[in-house]
Formats: sequence, C-alpha cells, structure tokens
Amino acid sequence: MSTFNDREDAFEAKYAHDEALKFKAQARRNKALALWAADKLGLTGADVDAYALALIEADLEEGGDQDVFRKLKADFEAKGVDVSEHRIRRTMDELLEEAVKSLKSQA
Repeated sequence: MSTFNDREDAFEAKYAHDEALKFKAQARRNKALALWAADKLGLTGADVDAYALALIEADLEEGGDQDVFRKLKADFEAKGVDVSEHRIRRTMDELLEEAVKSLKSQA
C-alpha cells in the first residue's frame, strides 16, 4: 500500500510543479506581450509599466487566454492600430513558448 501512496504523492507533486510552471510562464508571457503591445500602441516610460499591469489584471478576469486577447484587440482597435487577430494569437503563442523555454532552462 505504501507504493501506491508514494505514487500518488509523486503524481500530486508533479501536478503542483506543472501548474506552478504554467502560472509563471503565463505571467512572463503577459509581461512580454505587454511590452510588444505597448510598442505598437506608442506607449513609453511609465505608461508601459501601467499597461503591463493592466494586461496582467485582465488575465485574472477568467481562465484561459481569451480575456488577454480581448483586451489587446480592444486596445489596438481603440488606438487604430491594425493588428490582425491571427497576429495577436500567434504572438501570444510564441511568447508563451519562449517563457516556458526560459523557465525550463533555469531549472
């Protein structure tokens, strides 16, 4: 019975580790995404930091990436910046992949 408990504990530890990695990667992705979007929106200085915080807060609205996507799309449209939905999603995916690689290389 001890082997079963050890397996269960190991599975739970791996799950907790994977979820922590996922959270950290999304946070890193959102920071990089905010910098990318801020550049396209023409933001500088303290406005970039404020935008990054606003994007991070937007990510807390609901699970998944849809809340971040909606904010980016709305902000681009409000400023008249022509960025396609495909480009936004592709950038989100690319930056997430980079964040995961970065975190794994630090481990």
